[in-house]
Amino acid sequence: MTNAYECDRGRQTNIGSIQSTDGKTWTVPAATNLLNTDFPVASDLNNPCTGNDYRTASEALSQIDGSDIIEIDADGEVYTAYVFADNYFEMYVNGVAVGRDNVPFTQFNSNIVRFKAKAPFTVAMHLVDWEENLGIGSESNNGSEFHAGDGGLVAVIKDEDNNIIAKTDENWKAQTFYTAPIRDLSCASESGSERLSSNCVITGNVQDSSADYCLHWELPTNWQQADFDDSSWPNATTYSNQTIGVDNKSAYTNFTDIFDNEKSDAEFIWSTNVVLDNDNEVIVRYTVNEL
Repeated sequence: MTNAYECDRGRQTNIGSIQSTDGKTWTVPAATNLLNTDFPVASDLNNPCTGNDYRTASEALSQIDGSDIIEIDADGEVYTAYVFADNYFEMYVNGVAVGRDNVPFTQFNSNIVRFKAKAPFTVAMHLVDWEENLGIGSESNNGSEFHAGDGGLVAVIKDEDNNIIAKTDENWKAQTFYTAPIRDLSCASESGSERLSSNCVITGNVQDSSADYCLHWELPTNWQQADFDDSSWPNATTYSNQTIGVDNKSAYTNFTDIFDNEKSDAEFIWSTNVVLDNDNEVIVRYTVNEL
């Protein structure tokens, strides 16, 4: 087990491996690019771990010199993505890595990702809600040593004229690749491409994890690419701010003019179960067309 990142007053960002009943070895909570120095790191929108407690997007943008912009198309337009992820994200545009979260677990932060591209383009994001108890999808919280956490992503993409051209909503695709903790393996099911855990009981004050299981699915090849066929994937499920619990997180509340824009309100998205599908790999995808 490796502690890959630790923020003051935050949790350890542990990475390890487990073996499933069929003999496969899985990286938990997920195989990510957190330690890949070649993968671009997203800029701070608000980050208590670095002390960049920016109050406005303009303040955050003023601290970026342009070297952060990832070029996909030389004759493209510069787009700016504002991202709040619980807990961790990696973003690709047309298969090109454009930014990853710089705080994988806690404290809660938000990011700016800028890239130069021509529309239409496809955004693909790898989402991980980190876990303390590796392989069983739980963390210490609310008096329980093995509490099931919850995930969530909200993102807004703006063009050079500051127009919102894309936002997270039910039109995105979202597929689950890790579900945990599961007490009764018979509660989970598959229906077509849907991986369903709505019949699984979400346990409360749990002090013993010996009965917990997890479910894994392998990521498909080239899921980052624009031509990857996600047509059979389920649409994303949307969640309210209250369900995700962001009202006390300045990384979100400082930027409600962006995330909760009165004319174009972005929604939190995840797969069909924001709790049991939390400590896992969820892949979301969306194609941004020209206005």
